[in-house]
Amino acid sequence: QVQLVESGGGLVQAGGSLRLSCTASGSIASINAMRWYRQAPGKQRELVATITTGGSTTNYADSVKGRFTISRDNAKEVSLQMNSLKPEDTAVYYCQAHLQTARGSFNSYWGQGTQVTVSS
Repeated sequence: QVQLVESGGGLVQAGGSLRLSCTASGSIASINAMRWYRQAPGKQRELVATITTGGSTTNYADSVKGRFTISRDNAKEVSLQMNSLKPEDTAVYYCQAHLQTARGSFNSYWGQGTQVTVSS
């Protein structure tokens, strides 16, 4: 069984910073890529940032470039440093991992989400 757990969300004023963390656990052989998504009320879930194995490649949504940084803390942990936060960054943030289980299958798994609220 694979589980992703996010932490670090909260309430912050515009211009402030937050750091989100996501830890994967369970029967994992390897993790290929980890991503952060977000979903604001009434909107579709959108991809925020991606990091590949070893942290060699990162990609960001245009709306967060230059403000957010994704990093692999170790093989099973990923962080999202969010600076210069804006009210439009308010959303539930989800961690996703594409991985190979110990049984050999490849699947994508999601965390439960963590709320980020930016006040103006």
